[in-house]
Amino acid sequence: MFAAAAIAFAFLLFPIVAIFSRVSPGRLVAQLSRPVVTDALVLSLETSAIAQALVLLLGTPAAYLLATRRFRGRSLAVVLVELPLVLPPAVAGIGLIAAFGRFGLLGGTLDAFGIQLGLTQAAVVIAVAYVSSPLYVRQAIAAFEAVDTDLVAASRTLGAGPVRTFFRVVLPLARRGLAAGEALSFARGLGEFGATIMFAGSLQGVTQTLPLAIYQQFNVQPDGFTTALAMSALLVVVSGALLVALRVSLSWQPSRPTSRFLFAPSR
Repeated sequence: MFAAAAIAFAFLLFPIVAIFSRVSPGRLVAQLSRPVVTDALVLSLETSAIAQALVLLLGTPAAYLLATRRFRGRSLAVVLVELPLVLPPAVAGIGLIAAFGRFGLLGGTLDAFGIQLGLTQAAVVIAVAYVSSPLYVRQAIAAFEAVDTDLVAASRTLGAGPVRTFFRVVLPLARRGLAAGEALSFARGLGEFGATIMFAGSLQGVTQTLPLAIYQQFNVQPDGFTTALAMSALLVVVSGALLVALRVSLSWQPSRPTSRFLFAPSR
């Protein structure tokens, strides 16, 4: 058992260790000052922040509805929410083009309003939101399902309306699960590659996020691999810092004992 666990941990950690072992820290820092790196980092953070704001705004009420209502077709709705998780990235990108591209289902309508999404930062935001939102919504469903319904009923009995009950009772009780889902969604969106390059392209300073810049620099000789390593290390640091910050912040929040696992499954 311990041998299997050691092999599993080594398998997961070895590629990450290898990234930081190939280039000295000084050379990594020097590579990170290049414009291609800074442009990609700024764009990734901007588009991911906007995408996650949309995910929170639209995904939270959708998750609450699916968690608290039992209706015909609910199981199908949950499956549709989870479907982008299992779609190959290229398929997700093609789907976005077919839906929102110039000649897509909504392309004519958008074009009539002078809106063209392809090869724009808006396309990056849509791609990131599309692939990352299921991680938040699914975790939010689990968090809302875990809220004690007796407390919700007591709030309504004491005269609080549904909106006030949601913000004053439900959200505070579900905050741990919502924060965990948002962290995972943000990290997934920050690393998005396939759907973004298919739908938005890879234009430096316009649509080229960190994963796209890594792929581009990987094919540049002779120093491209070094730059790709530096950007990969940066992405690992940002993602790791995000998860560590979440762990620390959740440990400061008083709540009843829960599972030691950060992303607990739904009931």
